[in-house]
Amino acid sequence: MTHEELDKIVRTHQLWLESEGREGVKANLSGAYLRGANLSGANLSGADLRYADLSDADLRCVNLIGVEVREADLRGANLSGAVPMLGWKLVREEK
Repeated sequence: MTHEELDKIVRTHQLWLESEGREGVKANLSGAYLRGANLSGANLSGADLRYADLSDADLRCVNLIGVEVREADLRGANLSGAVPMLGWKLVREEK
């Protein structure tokens, strides 16, 4: 997926959120290869990230409330300042 394609998905998802579903499209990034992607500051609330490769992605200050992440690869992702899903604990791995 190109940076431009990802940016468009994030923008239309934001419109979907702001219009309460009347406009835009809910982000479906299920199975997407997003290794190293910069999503910092994005509101991904309610997005589908199941099976996505988000390893080494920049997810700083991302809103992840209600995000579907089953089997997503978040190894090495920067989650500092992210708003986690309910029930998540964002902890840093010990090296």
